[in-house]
Order: sequence, then structure tokens, then C-alpha cells
Amino acid sequence: MASRSRKFHKWTIDFTGANRAKGDKQVALVSSYQNLARPCGYSDSVNVKEVDRKEADSQLIVKKSWDVALAPLKQIPMNFFIMWMAGNTISIFPIMMVGMMFFKPIQALMSASNTAFKMIEGSQAILQKFVYMFGNVVCLGLAVYKCQTMGLLPTTPSDWLAFVEPQTRMEFSGGGAML
Repeated sequence: MASRSRKFHKWTIDFTGANRAKGDKQVALVSSYQNLARPCGYSDSVNVKEVDRKEADSQLIVKKSWDVALAPLKQIPMNFFIMWMAGNTISIFPIMMVGMMFFKPIQALMSASNTAFKMIEGSQAILQKFVYMFGNVVCLGLAVYKCQTMGLLPTTPSDWLAFVEPQTRMEFSGGGAML
């Protein structure tokens, strides 16, 4: 197997510098890459600006931390759309949507120190934590607004009639006696 020569095609370039016989003629192949023309855009000098590895890592950490911090604010347009699609009637679908809009921000605020704040690092961590908390409070306010538009919040005096004391009579009047 080793004694057999490799089969070359006529468009093959041999960079090892060996010549191979093709029939009666010796075909001289390109012996090195220096005989080839340089491709378009090739340059021997390196002009690439080297970015410090630690600086690039810190920038990436800050960027990912901002992604975590802005996640609740990015959910607000979708929550508006879901609120609009759910309508203002009191039925199972709007109630489930309002329930999810209440419990998700509350759950995020309760577990913020365990999960989200562990992912937030870098020089801007305090501002990012504030933005994360603010976004969840805005989502919670959106849920309260939806409850108010559905009529679930007791905001009118008629909602509180069960707690109002009945009026006491100041005067009593009676009719005439029948004879």
C-alpha cells in the first residue's frame, strides 16, 4: 500500500515540493506558497486592536446583568397586550391573567435576593437591582390597574355598604286612630 503513489488530479497543487511523473513528462508543481499571489485584502502586518481580556469580561458581565435587570420592564408591553385581549368581563380567562400578573412580580420580588440578584454583578449592580425592583413594581401596578378596570377593587361608596351603619330615625310619625 505504501509503495503505491497517490493519485493526483491535474488541478492538484503539491506544497511539499516534490515532483511527480505524469506519463513521459515531469510536471513541476508549485513548491511553496511564496509563488502564489496574495489574496485580495491580505496584509502581513497586524493592525487589529487588542482588547484587554479582563475589560472584555467585565463589559460582558455588565451587559448580561443589565439583561437580567431590564427583563421585567421588557414584559410590560406584552402584559398590556394580554390585558387588552383578556377584556374587562369577570370570567375565568381574565381572572387567570390578572392572577398571573399579580403573582409573578410578587414571586420575583420575594425571590430576588436568591436568584436574580446573584446573577447581577459588576460596577453598576446597585442601579441594576433598583431597575429590577422598579420593573416588578410597575408590573404589579399594571395588575392593580387591570383589577380596577374590571371592577374588582372596592373604590366606590356602594362597594362599602355592608360596613355602613344603618341610619337612626330622628322622628317618628303615625297615622290617625281608626274609630
